[in-house]
Amino acid sequence: MASSAIMATLHLQGLNYLLYKKPQASKMVIRSVFLTRSGHCQPPRAQLGEPRSQNLASLSRRLFLSETAAISVALPSLVRFEGEAKADDGLSEWERVYLPIDPGVVLLDIAFVPDELNHGFLLGTRQTILETKDGGNTWFPRSIPSAEDEDFNYRFNSISFKGKEGWIVGKPAILLYTSNAGESWERIPLSNQLPGDMVYIKATGEKSAEMVTDQGAIYVTSNRGYNWKAAVQETVSATLNRTVSSGISGASYYTGTFNTVNRSPDGNYVAVSSRGNFYLTWEPGQPYWQPHNRAAARRIQNMGWRADGGLWLLVRGGGLYLSKGTGITEDFEEIPVQSRGFGILDVGYRSKDEAWAAGGSGILLRTMNGGKTWIRDKAADSIAANLYSVKFIDEKTGFVLGNDGVLLRYLG
Repeated sequence: MASSAIMATLHLQGLNYLLYKKPQASKMVIRSVFLTRSGHCQPPRAQLGEPRSQNLASLSRRLFLSETAAISVALPSLVRFEGEAKADDGLSEWERVYLPIDPGVVLLDIAFVPDELNHGFLLGTRQTILETKDGGNTWFPRSIPSAEDEDFNYRFNSISFKGKEGWIVGKPAILLYTSNAGESWERIPLSNQLPGDMVYIKATGEKSAEMVTDQGAIYVTSNRGYNWKAAVQETVSATLNRTVSSGISGASYYTGTFNTVNRSPDGNYVAVSSRGNFYLTWEPGQPYWQPHNRAAARRIQNMGWRADGGLWLLVRGGGLYLSKGTGITEDFEEIPVQSRGFGILDVGYRSKDEAWAAGGSGILLRTMNGGKTWIRDKAADSIAANLYSVKFIDEKTGFVLGNDGVLLRYLG
């Protein structure tokens, strides 16, 4: 009796699990248990000659055994069915990685330790720092005591590694440094006179880094961040006020901050004004940012560098432009894309020929000829999130970062 009670309890728990977790699956199981060959739903009959109490006990026992057998047979099928559904719904060359964070977190940057290619960090809003040790398959929250303050809810904007040295910047103003591949992080003090919020940092060498603020200030350090030297002589706002007659459309309405900023491998920068009505460039050695008229009537959404050294430019409404040739220029040509009217927000190059573009409402596009033509990956249409950033660490490792904690990993 005791063993029967235990078996019945386990059986009921199994059914409860199915009813709660897999209601459709439980209906399939129960239906398969009770359907007779004739197709009518009937309970198994008691054997003739048994007392009613024995009939009920025998009926309960046989019912339990038959249902248990049915569940044992059905569960592997259900598991296979779920796996098939995931494969059908999966992204052709990407997979979604689920993260242990709040749904409202916006992911902002990702970087891996060059000497430990499976070891990386992921940043976001709401003081989010995640760490992986398996190449981005799984992530776990990383606690950094020096970056935890009850009075602030940090937005970690940018991260970069060079060897085992790494840097993180965020808003409100915070700078973190590691010399041991992120095993420990040290908070570096910053001047409260810093113009603007830090939006980008690049590790450039031993104890060296380059930092950019949203007002166009560029600083460099070569001693672990204890001293910083200005690489430009004035903020962008001051430059535009001084050169308001330069012929740059919209310069007189400049609000003083960048919307986006991107750096090329050789140290050139391109930035978009917060109103999207013009863009600016800076090359090492130049004393000021250089403003440029936009190439289209629509406002600029984002700009960046192609793998061949040219520029790409995104405008609101899904427009994509590529510069003619390489280097800094104002000469662009429009490229038709199937964006369904949603804005494209970023482009990431895996190689000179292959690149991916991502944007609003799960838009994901691919080119295999350097950007001349694009094909939409329709499997990504089911993602209910905006995809803000495409990052390729190398040709084998890439990620797409979005809002609501959406992270896609490149499968290749």
